[in-house]
Amino acid sequence: MAMETSIWHKIHEDAEKWIREAGALLKKAIAGPLDVQTKASPDDLVTNMDKEIERFFIERIRAAYPGHRIVSEEGYGDEVNADEGVIWLLDPIDGTMNFVHQKRHFAVSVGVYENGVGRVGLIYDVMADDLYHVVRGDGAYYNETRLELLDEGRLDTAVLSINGTWLNRNRRIDPEIVRTIARRARGTRSYGSAAIELAYVAAGRLDAYLTMRLAPWDYGAGLILIEEVGGVISHVDGRELNLLKGGSLLVGKKGVHREISQVIRQAIADGLYVEGQ
Repeated sequence: MAMETSIWHKIHEDAEKWIREAGALLKKAIAGPLDVQTKASPDDLVTNMDKEIERFFIERIRAAYPGHRIVSEEGYGDEVNADEGVIWLLDPIDGTMNFVHQKRHFAVSVGVYENGVGRVGLIYDVMADDLYHVVRGDGAYYNETRLELLDEGRLDTAVLSINGTWLNRNRRIDPEIVRTIARRARGTRSYGSAAIELAYVAAGRLDAYLTMRLAPWDYGAGLILIEEVGGVISHVDGRELNLLKGGSLLVGKKGVHREISQVIRQAIADGLYVEGQ
């Protein structure tokens, strides 16, 4: 049985308070020395603040909502294999490389789901002091401005977010597929933070976002925002996304999403490689 709407507004209120407090901690920390380490590869960074902010949230979530589970990037959350009940998808710093090197274009992302359905989402672009937020069914917002429903869109007039990784030789997709999509679009961008890129799609600043590798905490909040404004979400070939499994992701305006997924499905039929096919 779904929880009452008033509960989700209370969760949104708490999450907004915590996300702004976390942002203040990050703004203070960015001026001082950071403990920067690598994880799986030299470009996969983690700092002391990733861990501190994750612990900050987990302590507060567990105190306020002890029956909820948490899926988070740095490993302080719960082992979750099914989407039953209420689950928080938490990324303490999305765009850690930007946090370390650019001191901007990073975000805190919090998405709350009930039995696999997105209920509350918040993405806080810390240095811009911009909050993208939603309670399902009540509209998505950029700060205090309600976001409009997305129009249909077309690929030839679209601005897409695509990381250069996928345009070059890689293990997950034949780059010629992505080059074909990029050539057909009006333009491409890359911001280095999936959460911000998803927020930009919801806000209509980007028409679509394509990536071959994301985890649930990367897109937890963004998917709820995009669904609320009428965008489409799937794996890159149009298959339904498994919330807790991650992998490739394609989100965008309906028409742009449809054209991109058609290009990818045709490429798969022609024998070009896409991971998972």
